[in-house]
Amino acid sequence: MHTHPRHLARLAALTLAAAIGLCACGETARLPESAGVGPNPQLPPPNQTLIPTVHIAPAKGWTSGAAPTPAAGTGVNAYAGGLDHPRWLYVLPNGDVLVAETNAPPKPEDGKGIKGWVMKKVMKKAGAGVPSANRITLLRDADGDGVAEVKSVFLENLNSPFGMVLVGSDLYIANSDALVRVPYTTGATRITETPVKVVDLPGGPLNHHWTKNVIASRDGSRLYVTVGSNSNVAEHGMEKEEGRAAIWEIDPKTGSHRRFATGLRNPNGLAWEPSTGALWAVANERDELGSDLVPDYLTSVKDGAFYGWPYSYYGQHVDERVKPPRPDLVAKAIAPDYALGTHVAALGLTYSQGNKLPPAFADGMFIGEHGSWNRKPRSGYKVVFVPFTGGKPSGQPLDVLTGFVNGDGDAYGRPVGVTIDSRGALLVADDVGNTVWRVTAKP
Repeated sequence: MHTHPRHLARLAALTLAAAIGLCACGETARLPESAGVGPNPQLPPPNQTLIPTVHIAPAKGWTSGAAPTPAAGTGVNAYAGGLDHPRWLYVLPNGDVLVAETNAPPKPEDGKGIKGWVMKKVMKKAGAGVPSANRITLLRDADGDGVAEVKSVFLENLNSPFGMVLVGSDLYIANSDALVRVPYTTGATRITETPVKVVDLPGGPLNHHWTKNVIASRDGSRLYVTVGSNSNVAEHGMEKEEGRAAIWEIDPKTGSHRRFATGLRNPNGLAWEPSTGALWAVANERDELGSDLVPDYLTSVKDGAFYGWPYSYYGQHVDERVKPPRPDLVAKAIAPDYALGTHVAALGLTYSQGNKLPPAFADGMFIGEHGSWNRKPRSGYKVVFVPFTGGKPSGQPLDVLTGFVNGDGDAYGRPVGVTIDSRGALLVADDVGNTVWRVTAKP
């Protein structure tokens, strides 16, 4: 049957109007948010709709004097404001804090067609449409009052930088298309040397999940880099996914690398659990299966393990959208350790070691949840803490920092990277609020 161009145009206009108007087109969650949290989340049948659920919190930024709401027994203040889309944080040994001010690189092949155009508009409304500053800024609180009085451009002209890690005197930065390094001298507030490429990372004109994070092994001999998928569920073909949906293990001396773990749709935060020595990660799962699927997760990352993407989710739950199917790979897929809730967009991750918050936060993982677009009601938009016992999650998440979305459904901010500073406070990068927040124990 031939569809008249006028009808196609009308469909496009209706789709755009629904998405940009932020009506909860699609469907609504049938389960409470808590159903998708914990070691054994509920996984109802998929609930696909012609138009995906689009229900974001439009980015507004903080009004003067406003701040997120901290957990009982803690307080929060702005460690640094006036930043440009701060996404990721790294604390240097001398206490200086590096913040990656960054956003998506140009990716002309991503977001084509009606659906792609709509999603670009939606993401812009969510605060993700600003050009990338492509720099790392250094923050220093020399007088110890909890506010950085030094804000220095540390390294610029990068390519959508994200993760950072110091090994010896080498600072490694995970750009959107390469792992690079620069020499670092303790106390330096600016680096002028040109970064040297260690290894190319999957990038290019599509580069759908562009954020790349990096962490070093305890002895610094290996680096681990997250590489997200190039799509939601391989709708562009598996040839576009080469090397992606994986965590790479890299030899920083030679650039040689292997895929340490695969089938992780969009891993971001990485952290070591000290009692077991295990690597842990948070990952964003697939969209457009309804508000109740699929939970994002926190998991230990096993060498050589396959976590299902794109063929299955949460172990061996087959995603029927992916053609051709791969039952051989599904049979190998292992389930993650701990569900964080559907569509919360878990990005930031840091282990609790060294923090001086109340005792409830003594052992576990802090997680920055950037917030949902594909769920009604919204989920995420907060920082949570998952308690651990014996090297494994052992209870329900505790809210650490909330209040990022107001009563009208607008986002004052959206948390991303989290880390513990040299004085034991929790730092949180807020890319919509353009602020780094600092959470401390009340006296």
